[in-house]
Amino acid sequence: MYKGLNNMKKTTIALSGALVLAGCGAGGDGADDGSEGPLSMGFIPSQDADELATTVEPLADRLSEELDREIDAQVMTDYSALVEGMRTQSIDIGFLDPLGFVQAEERADVEVILKSIRFGEDHYLAQFNVMADSDIDSFDDILEADEGELVWAYADVSSPAGYLFPASHMLDEGLEDVDDQFEHVIAGGNDNALQSLMDGQADFATTFDDARDNLEDEHPDIHDEVEVIEYTDPIPNDTISVRSELNDELVDEIRETFMSFNDDEEMLEVLDEIYNWTGIAEASSEDYDIVRDTYERFQEEIEE
Repeated sequence: MYKGLNNMKKTTIALSGALVLAGCGAGGDGADDGSEGPLSMGFIPSQDADELATTVEPLADRLSEELDREIDAQVMTDYSALVEGMRTQSIDIGFLDPLGFVQAEERADVEVILKSIRFGEDHYLAQFNVMADSDIDSFDDILEADEGELVWAYADVSSPAGYLFPASHMLDEGLEDVDDQFEHVIAGGNDNALQSLMDGQADFATTFDDARDNLEDEHPDIHDEVEVIEYTDPIPNDTISVRSELNDELVDEIRETFMSFNDDEEMLEVLDEIYNWTGIAEASSEDYDIVRDTYERFQEEIEE
């Protein structure tokens, strides 16, 4: 829908990796406070990088217009490249997932200013999925299984909904150890974790809610075939964060500009196309305390 919009001359779109960070955006260690000149905005790929670079163009265009300065929108190779860019002050604005923000705050002293809204909520849940014809009828059946009896599928150990919050929830409910208790299938994505469950490679899978929707075209009966038997505590949504040395007045202007998009149907459609956001809300570091606590609980596993 937005790929045909005309690009403004002030906007540039680039693909970036960790090796080129020192030469882009605000300009590396010792950079100014961003009061003048272009601003750089970093995204983590949620789709093909080239496709995402095109998708973010309308957002960069509008920010350029509203802030009256060039916007350099960069699709990073991964979250580590984005965090490093913000640490070296070469990325001004970063779109970070909740765990990525917590790590970036710790390593780069970034400041969260906004968080996403999806379908009216500023948070989401993780869910425990089992096959409807499984012998697992309840969450207690998972907790009470013998060591090594069950196979658990999830996206990755760094995934809040896939691993961190479900693992923390099981420990809070009395399980002594999640590593040796189960056989683990690290599927590489929520869709893959569900597919592993449906293929018989796992006894239960943990995903964000409701990841089943993503596979409904391929598996029309998935909501009948796969049951949800438990949910975790709420996980705060993704962030818009800024580098530590950015000018306070500019930060306020960036915040106000993004918040104004809540009243702009065109920009809401763009945000939905980029990251499935349906709105934006103000945020503070305290909103992510539950993510911070969960990260600290599993930090050694994440950083192995």
